[in-house]
Amino acid sequence: MVTIKPKATVKMAMTATGETHARSIVNVRDLSVTIDEPEVRGGTNLGFSPTETLMSSLIGCTNVISKRIAHDMGVAFGEMKIVLSADFNRLGTMLQQEIEAPFSNIVLDIEVATDATPEQLAAIQSDLVKFCPVAKVMRAGGITITENWTAVPL
Repeated sequence: MVTIKPKATVKMAMTATGETHARSIVNVRDLSVTIDEPEVRGGTNLGFSPTETLMSSLIGCTNVISKRIAHDMGVAFGEMKIVLSADFNRLGTMLQQEIEAPFSNIVLDIEVATDATPEQLAAIQSDLVKFCPVAKVMRAGGITITENWTAVPL
């Protein structure tokens, strides 16, 4: 029996069209997403802003990677509710001052339906820090990410 091992490194590719000063259409695989500014900032409010898209990526990665870890451990992870709050210094986006780290602190309040023991949940949390690529990039950029986990019965 031959086992096919997936490539460890792959090339990501996306295309985009900047339709207006505030709206971009981004294409990947067979999907398109609109990234747009709210009307108050001159956009048409047809999608998340670029910074909202960034934060939603952290939420999505947290969900996917923690559920993969739980699955590999044989732990049931059901619905996750994630509430994000972030300290965002907008002086850079307002072109008033260069800001090295526009996001200094992100808090994720995570509620998950699970049968995990406290020890298993702690292991999942520890592995999430190791394996979520979005959080790793953010932390490497100097952002503090705090995760507050609450387990509820399945």
